[in-house]
Amino acid sequence: MKDLIIREGRKEDITSLFNLIIELAEYEKAPDKVSITQEQLLQDGFGDVPLFTFLVAIHQQRIVGISLFYYRYSTWKGKGLYLEDLIVTQDYRRKGVGKELLLATASYAKDHQCTGLYWQVLDWNTPAIEFYKSLGSKFDGEWINCKLDESSLRDII
Repeated sequence: MKDLIIREGRKEDITSLFNLIIELAEYEKAPDKVSITQEQLLQDGFGDVPLFTFLVAIHQQRIVGISLFYYRYSTWKGKGLYLEDLIVTQDYRRKGVGKELLLATASYAKDHQCTGLYWQVLDWNTPAIEFYKSLGSKFDGEWINCKLDESSLRDII
């Protein structure tokens, strides 16, 4: 996309980040699952120990997409980068914004000596799966995702 700017996210971008998170939750038919607040995003992203970094895609002075990621560690491979979310606003999808964000995230991983870039995709999100395939992404059919959510943590402790 012409005139697209990709840069690292800043404190003043938190409202746009939050709005894109809400848009993604609506796309995934789970808007009621979002419990994060803008204040929490600000603290978690820019506090004493930042928990994530994000890139923004800007077109015509408007943030139209984000890539939010953080470091993960593999006992076999070392430091990697985990892409939590790649979000492009509805009217900018299929225009190359997601690709530019993913390439910029991959460049960030390489620049920070990461051993790889990792993420998940929902099995029903065919457009995203096809997009990732077009970039040569490898899909791992062996691993099963596991989690203990907040209530489960409370129950077992």
